[in-house]
Amino acid sequence: MKPIESFARFWYDFIVGDDWRVAIGVAVAIAVTVFAVDRGANWWWFLPAAVGGLLAMTVLGGARQPARSGGES
Repeated sequence: MKPIESFARFWYDFIVGDDWRVAIGVAVAIAVTVFAVDRGANWWWFLPAAVGGLLAMTVLGGARQPARSGGES
């Protein structure tokens, strides 16, 4: 069971990483794009715009948090 658990933990850490909100946001953006294109809309631009917005949200959120003490001297 250990290899399966390690494999699942790797993919969780790879996809979700540090911020689960970004992972959910990207999944929703992909779903919205697929849904719109499937209906015949020309929404290719939505996915890059959503990812850019999520990136900005992450950077601004990180800039507002106090610095973590990592033990650097």
